[in-house]
Amino acid sequence: MVENNLRHRIFTLLLGLAVLVTAGCGFHLRGTTQVPKELQTLQLSSGDPYGPLARAVRQQLRLNDVKIIEHGDASIPILKLVGSSENKETVSVFQDGKSAERLLVLNVDAQILMPDGSIYPLRAKVDRSFFDNPLEALAKDAENELVQQEMREQAARQLMRQLLTVHSAELQKVKEKQKAVAIQKQ
Repeated sequence: MVENNLRHRIFTLLLGLAVLVTAGCGFHLRGTTQVPKELQTLQLSSGDPYGPLARAVRQQLRLNDVKIIEHGDASIPILKLVGSSENKETVSVFQDGKSAERLLVLNVDAQILMPDGSIYPLRAKVDRSFFDNPLEALAKDAENELVQQEMREQAARQLMRQLLTVHSAELQKVKEKQKAVAIQKQ
């Protein structure tokens, strides 16, 4: 009984130590980004607000604890999905000349419109290879749709990471304004 109690205490101690180590080293769940404070509330604007890309971006915003406002005022930054394009290129062919492998490329253009009128362009590019088996048409279509959805999710994650560049540009702008004010005071 004493030995079992000792094992339980050692296990609890090791588990607590593991939690402290991972919490203390800055560990974050995969796929989450530390969104800057000024961008933690956004208005999402898209030509197709219920399309698969807008849904993927909305999901990433929620995963990163960003509050999405449907109709905000002029003090709320806007994430505008400007457009996207999907291209398919043949990478390899079978002996009979039919496509064996395709390269799928997704380009997403977006902008952050800040309340002061600043515009920050964002661009995400994702590419994947896709094996095109003509003998399995139904499976090929299902796999193609799955790959495209994964590409949209990856593009949305890239856009979330690019929000950090907007934050650094905003900080740089504030520093430049402070510098200009300091020069004028002299």
